[in-house]
Amino acid sequence: MSKSKKSTIDVQGTAITILTQREEDLICLTDIARAKNAERSDDLVRNWLRNRNTVEFLGVWERLNNPDFNSVEFDGIKMQAGLNSFALTPKQWIERLNVRNVPLADTDVWQKGTRSR
Repeated sequence: MSKSKKSTIDVQGTAITILTQREEDLICLTDIARAKNAERSDDLVRNWLRNRNTVEFLGVWERLNNPDFNSVEFDGIKMQAGLNSFALTPKQWIERLNVRNVPLADTDVWQKGTRSR
């Protein structure tokens, strides 16, 4: 079993953490949100997850890359996404849908990404 490795990249003066697991890079979305608003980064991530376009994009990604993705549960979430009453945390996204591509590491949220090597 390979070990995870953390490194950082500088993006316009902001340190963004990259976690490498099983030869895949995961980008810390929390670091990006902290650069925008350090005091409310958790709210930025939750608001991003409320957006219907975000939910649809992540759903397509999971359907293509995760054979265990809970598509039935996702359909219900997708119908609610974008409504004023809709709220979804990263933890709920992961647990309810059996998501593999946005693991939680402490309180950070990660998204699969690519970078030059």
